[in-house]
Amino acid sequence: MQAQEASTTATDNPVNTPVRQLSVFLHNRVGSFMALVKLLNENRIEVLGLSLQETTELTLARLILSDPESAETLFMERGIPHTDCRVIVVEIREGAHNLSLCLSALLAAEINIQFSYPLLARPGNWPLLVLHVDEIEVGADALHQSGFKILGQGDLSR
Repeated sequence: MQAQEASTTATDNPVNTPVRQLSVFLHNRVGSFMALVKLLNENRIEVLGLSLQETTELTLARLILSDPESAETLFMERGIPHTDCRVIVVEIREGAHNLSLCLSALLAAEINIQFSYPLLARPGNWPLLVLHVDEIEVGADALHQSGFKILGQGDLSR
């Protein structure tokens, strides 16, 4: 039994486009991530969520941004290596119990989670979880059918 209201999925509403994640490859040097965040801030682009994975030579910064289109243009102009993918952003209400229900809905749909991380922004004051799954439409639909609210880029952009 869930206390969540049904919501349309991000793919049901053309105004509310799916959330884009930009992954940036940074040299593993002190201050490189700070320089990237400063560049984004100077261009009025907010970091709404992030995940960092460090290797010996490079750091992979996965970013959810307030304006991914402008950020991608900026990265191309500056020669900053990056990739782009769509992710699911799901609202998790009522704590750990709903996390379990969220994961159960994906398991029932036989959806694999490739990676996940929480967002810094919380438009509805509920925790938000970014999910990169092997089949985004099927995963978003499974979560929606289980009563979870799926957010789109329009819900996050300011």
